Amino acid sequence: MSMGALRLAKTGAISRPAWLESRRRGIGGSDAAAIVGLNPYVSPFQVYCDKMGLLPEKEDTEAMRQGRDFEGYVARRFMESTGKKVRRENYVLAHPERDFLIANVDRLVVGERAGLECKTTSVYNRTDFEGGDVPPQYYAQCLHYMLVTGFPKWYLAVLVLNKGFHVLEMDWHEADAAALLNAEAAFWENHVLKGVPPEPDGTPRAGEALSKLYPNSSPGAAVNLCAKEKEIRRLLDVKADIKGLEAEKARLENVLKAELKEGETGVAQGYVVEWKNASRKGVDEKRLKDGRPDVYREFLKETSYRKFTVKEMG
Repeated sequence: MSMGALRLAKTGAISRPAWLESRRRGIGGSDAAAIVGLNPYVSPFQVYCDKMGLLPEKEDTEAMRQGRDFEGYVARRFMESTGKKVRRENYVLAHPERDFLIANVDRLVVGERAGLECKTTSVYNRTDFEGGDVPPQYYAQCLHYMLVTGFPKWYLAVLVLNKGFHVLEMDWHEADAAALLNAEAAFWENHVLKGVPPEPDGTPRAGEALSKLYPNSSPGAAVNLCAKEKEIRRLLDVKADIKGLEAEKARLENVLKAELKEGETGVAQGYVVEWKNASRKGVDEKRLKDGRPDVYREFLKETSYRKFTVKEMG
């Protein structure tokens, strides 16, 4: 079984910081779908920030932990279901000609020019795995691995927790592979290598990255934004819409409160409305400042930030 990929660092002997750094030296399978806009949870801007080291390491989630813990189980179920054998590939792989395309594959299939991607998902995933559907982000990831290894086939084994187990096959598709390769190359060359970020999205992590990219303003510096007048107008319209919706939200809440009166719970067909007593604890800042100014100053924390505003000039 020949493989066209280059073998880079050995995964078993590499520390986690070194492994994270190796991920930043190229585009991996988990980046592929985001770069071509097929990952609903990650944008190209976030991939850029990750490659440039602009954001802290992503906090581990329960879903991520379960995906790692169940990987071996999913691989065993694949072998049991198909009769095929798989093995680990203990190296970070790279494309033989475009070494910025890298891969950490779950398994390789023994005796075939094929690999295996192991996935664990919840019962709330609406993909019709039984009908043969493959989520676009999974397809892009597996196609990326085919690009790196030169293999013409990739298997996808999916454990749907408490519901089912599915095995799907993906064959090499020349047009899709060429489109993915071109998109990844353009992203790497035009954004990562040049240090030019793609257009950001609206996630908190995008805002966090922008604040890290540009932490301070230059007093008196002005930028010509004439090319972005459409975005400015749209932003002002959105803010006006939000203000109107907030007012409507408050009105509707007050209408319901007036109906509840002293009642704690209200019930309609298919709905429950609650207006319960609650409490919260906090520090009386004014009293602390006046009565114990020394303690107030000791724990006073000053945070600097860049305040963003948009307004029309009268």
